[in-house]
Amino acid sequence: MTVTLEVSDNVGTIRLDRPPMNALDVAVQDRLRELAEEATRREDVRAVILYGGEKVFAAGADIKEMQGMDHTAMVLRSKALQDSFTAVARIPKPVVAAVTGYALGGGCELALCADYRIAAENAKLGQPEILLGLIPGAGGTQRLARLIGPSRAKDLIFTGRMVKAEEALTLGLVDRVVPAAEVYEQAHAWAAKLAKGPALALRAAKESVDAGLETDIDTGLTVERNWFAGLFATEDRERGMRSFVEEGPGKAKFL
Repeated sequence: MTVTLEVSDNVGTIRLDRPPMNALDVAVQDRLRELAEEATRREDVRAVILYGGEKVFAAGADIKEMQGMDHTAMVLRSKALQDSFTAVARIPKPVVAAVTGYALGGGCELALCADYRIAAENAKLGQPEILLGLIPGAGGTQRLARLIGPSRAKDLIFTGRMVKAEEALTLGLVDRVVPAAEVYEQAHAWAAKLAKGPALALRAAKESVDAGLETDIDTGLTVERNWFAGLFATEDRERGMRSFVEEGPGKAKFL
């Protein structure tokens, strides 16, 4: 399989495995959607890692495959392409991208679907579609601008330039830069810690932030208020508050 889902200690790793560069062809895109939906459904998956292996995250779309598509073919395909990435972005659990090597084009767009990005010191990220006479088509013009701001996003999209890990950190494109050998380990530590947390509260937090970014503040506050009140019906809320009162902060166990 070109993409797999492996689960250990309530952490699911969605692993791209299409050597040498993890090019995102149609089969990979469709498989990503399937596994994102599986990770969403599975109760034993409480956090997710996106990973391309030790050498490369994903170097973009399969250009040879795309070259053979005309306008009609891409009109039919582009919705499925975006739906695959949206399925990853909408996993209602914490998602971390472990970025090694290149994360370009669709690879960068996939990393943008995560809640948090840990990059190797040798990572390079970018949206080079303009160099092909195109624009990003899997969410890059939307998620990148929301993450780092419109002017910075336009600079990367207009020029198609790659940025190294340290600049990506400065831009806010990644959240942590670590030695290449530690990328997956640190991503797993981040995911494993959250996998032990209150699943419904984490889902509420993620959906409140994400929904709020798409709407006005009053609507966002309504989403937050409804989730906040709703969590008072959960066992995790009872356990968390009881532990706080009886044992002090930070000692509650939710698994």
